[in-house]
Amino acid sequence: MLNVKELEQKIREVNTLQIFTTDLNGRPVTLQVNAGNIESFFKKGVGFDGSSVPGYGTVENSDKLLIPLAETFRKVEFAKENLGFLIGKINEEYGERSPLDPRALLERVVKHAQEEFGFYFLTAPEHEFFLLTADEFSKDIHTDNAGYFQADPRDKGEAVRKEIVAILKKCGIQFEKMHHEVTPSQHEINLGCVDPLRAADRTVLFSYITKRVAYEKNLHATFMPKPFNGFNRNALHIHISAQDKNGNHLFYQPDTSDNLSETARRFIGGILKYARETSIVMAATFNSYKAYVVGKEAPIARGWGIKNRSSMVRIPYAEGAKDTRIEIRSPDPSGNIYMQIALLIGMGLQGVREKIDCGDPDNCNTYKTNHASRLMDTNFLPRNMFEALVEAENSRFLKEFLGEPLYSQYMLLKINEWENFRTFVTPREHKMNLNI
Repeated sequence: MLNVKELEQKIREVNTLQIFTTDLNGRPVTLQVNAGNIESFFKKGVGFDGSSVPGYGTVENSDKLLIPLAETFRKVEFAKENLGFLIGKINEEYGERSPLDPRALLERVVKHAQEEFGFYFLTAPEHEFFLLTADEFSKDIHTDNAGYFQADPRDKGEAVRKEIVAILKKCGIQFEKMHHEVTPSQHEINLGCVDPLRAADRTVLFSYITKRVAYEKNLHATFMPKPFNGFNRNALHIHISAQDKNGNHLFYQPDTSDNLSETARRFIGGILKYARETSIVMAATFNSYKAYVVGKEAPIARGWGIKNRSSMVRIPYAEGAKDTRIEIRSPDPSGNIYMQIALLIGMGLQGVREKIDCGDPDNCNTYKTNHASRLMDTNFLPRNMFEALVEAENSRFLKEFLGEPLYSQYMLLKINEWENFRTFVTPREHKMNLNI
């Protein structure tokens, strides 16, 4: 970690200093600040109006503090600016940590995992996004007509991907692989595995860099889950592995049919048990649920499989203990990354506590074998936002895990979002019903 003098020197090298966090919906919010007295700045933070940030306050209790975390500092070198990037924690005006800060939730669950179980996690989200020609839809919004793994030097997206990873490399973040995704104008960049807090902080930075690089090339980057009918969505698959304090890999067990330890099976069992109750966090918008359709690589049923991309939880191919990990495929990038990773860990730990075995793996294409026969079928993930909200409303686990203030504020935001969509009349309804 940088000391104060080293940090002062780093900050003098940037043109602008910005503190980032997210609102409860997961959207990045930021303050540009004049560093001034660095020690005071990092101790006292900067005040902001919490009532103007979704989920963080009301007009009668709006004063919040955004306090930068020195260990998150990165110098980000754009074409025309060196940006000083910091993640901030949210405090109440009297100095206590805000119970509504999603990063505090992730900090707590990481600490509990270490203290209660001796588990140390590594995580790595996969980042998928679309590069479009403008903010609004038009006939020529796509930037290419390519598909999975396809390459063309004339593809504008290839140049954007290369610039994103070049900027990441300069600020100390290495990518593992990048490629064009299945849908036209869709791209994926995968970064290396790190501890959960760094993974979440890095996601905020990645989103900002991606949008800014696209903007500087007169393009629009979007992480919207399902912008196009009939095509695959933007997902946020999250990989997770566990070690003990000595570095022993806890999800691997040789000489078993799937090389998975009892801990891994129980961790998966917890994810499967609580998947419906936490869906409103993992797939957080009305649009998210339009992606849960057969054959478009978004999981529809609760289940797990070995190398099976139709399963909600997948065990990727691994050569040994170091590579053995669990991948959850239900989340998308519309959610709050701190809450998503926290809940992924929380569900798994609850499975370990309750000794929930995950059962047999999916051994075939679940899209061909699983079709809901009723409007409410708990074998499946929620198929719309209302169903997900009902599950969350009835969930004792989610309420206790998030805590009352965070749970109530988050549900209020999401219920209001559902009501706005429920009562909004669309052009499609005009087309189908004006002849009545």
